[in-house]
Amino acid sequence: MEETGKTLTEFNASLNLEQPIGELSAQLKSLWYDGKGDWRKAHELVDQLNDPASAWVHAYLHRKEGDIGNADYWYRRAGKIRPDQSLKAEWEQLVLQFL
Repeated sequence: MEETGKTLTEFNASLNLEQPIGELSAQLKSLWYDGKGDWRKAHELVDQLNDPASAWVHAYLHRKEGDIGNADYWYRRAGKIRPDQSLKAEWEQLVLQFL
């Protein structure tokens, strides 16, 4: 089975596809859908997960949504603090973390 990408460039290129290909973790699949502009689907994929990795993606999604209080809650659950960087930079950092 093909994989969506081993690099950020390949992952970004996969956003041109209709569906993610290969076996992606819930975190990467969430980031893939967010990269496609489907915040709701991205959120749905990590909303019920309680591990720190999912909490980090969840935090990013609420930060993107503009719900900073909720984002900060999820950053704490992830053992992180809200970053002082662009949403695009954080998205790329997250993708690289989980590739």
